[in-house]
Amino acid sequence: MVIIIPKKVRIAGIEYGVAEIDHFQRDNDILGQILYTHGIIKIDSSIANDRKEQVFVHELLHGVFFEAGIEEQDEDLINRVAIVLYQVLKDNRFEF
Repeated sequence: MVIIIPKKVRIAGIEYGVAEIDHFQRDNDILGQILYTHGIIKIDSSIANDRKEQVFVHELLHGVFFEAGIEEQDEDLINRVAIVLYQVLKDNRFEF
């Protein structure tokens, strides 16, 4: 199943734009970033589609934690939960 990365996503009532950026911070091996004050999630457009989806879920989790009031975030925890959440979203069909 393909996860369609939206152009916008709402987290706790706050709208974040989602943008794919050409060769985003390639020198630092950073594949994505969320800018809370600007309301934007950036994803490197040059990576494989599966990786883009996984990076989107990772950045989305940062947004969920931030909007829940958790400003100090453990990157390792975000990575671990994002990988599992990505697999759950990818391998199951949800209808709400």
